[in-house]
This record gives sequence, structure tokens and C-alpha cells, in this order.
Amino acid sequence: MNEVSDMVVDLGTKFEQAEFQKMLSGEQDPSNAIVTINAGAGGTESQDWAQILFRMYQRWAEKKGFRVDVMDVLPGEEAGLKNVTMTVSGPYAYGLLKSEAGVHRLVRISPFDSNARRHTSFTSVFVSPEIDDDFEVVINPADLRIDVYRAGGKGGQGVNTTDSAVRITHIPTNTVVTCQQERSQIKNRDLAMKVLRSRLYERHMEEERKKQQSVEDAKRDISWGNQIRSYVLHPYKMVKDHRTGFQVGSAEKTLDGDLEGFQKAYLTCKITGEWARGGSDDV
Repeated sequence: MNEVSDMVVDLGTKFEQAEFQKMLSGEQDPSNAIVTINAGAGGTESQDWAQILFRMYQRWAEKKGFRVDVMDVLPGEEAGLKNVTMTVSGPYAYGLLKSEAGVHRLVRISPFDSNARRHTSFTSVFVSPEIDDDFEVVINPADLRIDVYRAGGKGGQGVNTTDSAVRITHIPTNTVVTCQQERSQIKNRDLAMKVLRSRLYERHMEEERKKQQSVEDAKRDISWGNQIRSYVLHPYKMVKDHRTGFQVGSAEKTLDGDLEGFQKAYLTCKITGEWARGGSDDV
């Protein structure tokens, strides 16, 4: 009897995994993902929130057995991160992480407030697929401005003694990418071009999907009312996705990388077109 029961559970798990896999049918869903996290207005509060999200995605990737390579990072003055760009490498990384694109809102008692007041912080996440070299994205060299500068670490410490960091600006779209991961300027330039190609591809796809409100959310201001998800740590604990209505009461588990429920809910709504109405801000 136990063997039969175990077999039923195993078949149920495999069926659920197969159904989940069917949701990842987009052209670029199998690709690696390039994830950029930008702190919103609010100084140290938002920068600390950006670092918390960075850790959340690192923990998620670790649990999936995916690799994370940080391509560029700008630390905050006192704590946290102003922005960070990373590549997440693994099967269907983009298909899974595309649910994270948009503004994320945090409500908590601030560890930086001596009066222990509640603060609300905003941080944006942008996700694009890593485009293979054989995928055609036409970039006119005349449209690029390439700057080189000396890579540096937190507090201004020099990472190396040469101007190896690279910043590329795509002038027609004002898309800016930077990379200081490698000590070689040539390698950093190649990595920055890869990010640029991915960004321009995703920009094109966003224009094609303009009518979908879920994609438009990712382009809004990093401010109140535009969030896709709220993480509440005080006066109660809850994480709620305003697009799908999916929510959990264990904020700690979510911030420790447990994102599968949110990803499944997003992919399900994307297929059915049945999104939550009026994305409540009451959390």
C-alpha cells in the first residue's frame, strides 16, 4: 500500500512539473537571464532594500542550482546598493525570472531610524534574456558612445590600476550599460555589448507587447502605486503580488528565495489572461 501511495505522489509531482514546464513556452524562456536591480528614491532605505532583493535572487538561484555572475555593482554611500546587474545562468532562468520585472515595495520598521518608525521603500527590477551571439540584433556602431574608466570598489578603493571598466550608451534609445567584472577592458566591452544586445531585444519585445498591462508596469516610476509586489514586515507579515493576487504569510521564506508560488501564479495568469483586478494597495 505504501508503494502505491508513493507512486501516486511521485506521478502527481511529475505531472505538476510537466504542467509548469508547458507554461514556459516563450521563444526566449529557456535563456539565461540578465537581471538589473535599481534602488528608488529614498537613499539608504531603498539601497538597503535593493541589496535585500539581490540576496533574494541569489538564494533563489542557489536553490535552483543556477549560477550568478555579477557584471556591475554600485554600492550605496552608507549601506546597500544603488544598482547591480547580474547574469543568472540555468535552464529557463529568463522564463522563470521574467515574473520579477517591475517595482517591488517594502514596508518595515527601519533599522536606520533611531525612532523605530515604519518606512516604505521602492526598488525596481528589470529582467531581459541573454541573447546568443547568433541571434540577430542590429546595432549601428555610430549609435554607440563608449567610455572607459577605472573600476573601483566601495569606499573608492581601486580594483586595479588601469582604466578597464566600460560604459556603453546606445544613443537612439538612451540605453546605458556598464561592466567592470573583468580586469581586461576588452572582456568588459564584450560583456557590456552582450548586455546591450539583450536590453535592446527586450525593449523591442516590450514594444510588441505594449498592450499588456503587466509589461507596462515594469516601465513605470519607482514609486507608490506602481508596485507589482509588496513585502510587508510590519505591523504584520505578508508578501502579495498585485498582478496575480497570489500572497503568502511568510515574508522571511520569500526573502530567502522561495519564489516558486509567485512565478507559477504569474505564468498561469499570463496564459489565461485573468489578472487580478485593481491590484489592491492595502498591504
